[in-house]
Amino acid sequence: MIRWIVTAVLALALATPSWAAEEFRVGYVRVMDDAQAMLAYEAELYKKYGLDAELIEFSSGTDLIKGIVGGQLDIGVLGFSNAFTWASRGADLKIVGGAQRGYHAMLVRDDAGIDDIAGLKGKNLASQKQGSTADIVLKGVTLAESGLKPTDLNIMGVAPSVAIQSLVGGRVEAAFLFEPYASIAKLVAPVKEIYEIGEVWPFPCMVVITSGETLEKRKDALWAALDAQRDAIAMLANAPAEAAPLITDYFIKESVVKSLNQGEVSSEKVIADAIQTNDFSAKLTEDDIARMKELAGIMQEQGILPAGEEFDVDALLDLSWQEAREL
Repeated sequence: MIRWIVTAVLALALATPSWAAEEFRVGYVRVMDDAQAMLAYEAELYKKYGLDAELIEFSSGTDLIKGIVGGQLDIGVLGFSNAFTWASRGADLKIVGGAQRGYHAMLVRDDAGIDDIAGLKGKNLASQKQGSTADIVLKGVTLAESGLKPTDLNIMGVAPSVAIQSLVGGRVEAAFLFEPYASIAKLVAPVKEIYEIGEVWPFPCMVVITSGETLEKRKDALWAALDAQRDAIAMLANAPAEAAPLITDYFIKESVVKSLNQGEVSSEKVIADAIQTNDFSAKLTEDDIARMKELAGIMQEQGILPAGEEFDVDALLDLSWQEAREL
């Protein structure tokens, strides 16, 4: 009996690899801004760096940040404003890397008679959830620079698919959309683009956020995840046609998109084109950090962050990974 047990244990040891991939939980939102998280998973880049990654979807960055704060996630790719909000309430969070610089297009119906942002006054606009990074930028930058207040128009926070349907059906005159939904809307709805914030006011819309505890206790795994996402960003930038087939199903289930004027367009082409409109970056630059500080001030003006003392953005930053990788 003892000999059988010893033999079984030896056989199990020989059959089991000497290493095992480390479990790691990555939160994401189903938007092009988070493409590097999806691509790192689908291209097995997390696995390449020794991680057994689980990709967990959230409906918004506002919901995703709760997963990080609550310990259900190791990292998330989301808007930095969420970290600011929770840090102001005492949450121990760290911004450890970049992801994507904000692409958000203002699309208006052809029959709406709108040629610029000022023309939105009195109109119906489909946008994102109140308090999201896009919502803060829309109200604090896009509208403000054209002399509009949020109350000058009817802003509805809806899912991007609902925004597209509303444009098609004429229930709204305009929509503030990220990719790939802006590209899809241009194909299926009678719309034109009048504004894209990344062209006039670039900012680091999406960043990589973790908890202070994860950074302290699982630094090697965290850096491995950042390495994987850096490689995914390189693929998005240099080989969008190769990256697109791996992530198209996240956004479009059908093989083609039936457009108004172009007939059937390959879904993979739609996604490849959408990838190229975005500016992905694993690095946070000095300009990016300056924009984050500017947005913190806007959040104070909007009452999202406590007024008074300047919000300490630097306290949330840990850029040791990008410094070590000499990005």
